[in-house]
Amino acid sequence: MTLFQSGLTYPATASACAIVGSVFDVKSRRVPNVVTFPAFLIGLFLHLLLGGWRQMLSALAAGVICGLVFLVFYLAGGMGAGDVKLIMAVGCIAGMTHIATILALTAISGGVMAVCLALYRGKLQETLLNVGELFTHHRSKGLQPHPDLNISNAQTLRLPYALAIAGGCILTLYFQVA
Repeated sequence: MTLFQSGLTYPATASACAIVGSVFDVKSRRVPNVVTFPAFLIGLFLHLLLGGWRQMLSALAAGVICGLVFLVFYLAGGMGAGDVKLIMAVGCIAGMTHIATILALTAISGGVMAVCLALYRGKLQETLLNVGELFTHHRSKGLQPHPDLNISNAQTLRLPYALAIAGGCILTLYFQVA
């Protein structure tokens, strides 16, 4: 059975895309358009090739849904635009059938990585207090970024979130195989 016949094509390709994005994010703290834009187009083309126009449009919708979910966090000052574009590309590649799993496992991966980073840096208590502060801030101010607790502040702990996206994709692929 080939990769195309097994149904693993989409999560495997999405994982490869997210891994490439992670390498850039870890090295430069950016996920460049040279990664995300071609990946988005590859996702559309892959779905068109393997499933036709209807599936390609569904993949486009999957990318938009993923992008809208992450756009909320971008507007709130919690992540960069490259992360939003990466999850859009990953969602487009993975397709509608996989995005719920990818989004859930990305959130879990991100949470685990954030706790590990906070523990490693000896800032777990401070981080947990900051999470409470962020909830309070966003409850009263909406999506307006917190004046201190945002990605623009070099003093805050920042996780290259493409790693979490890659984790979500890889776990999705794993659960397809298991």
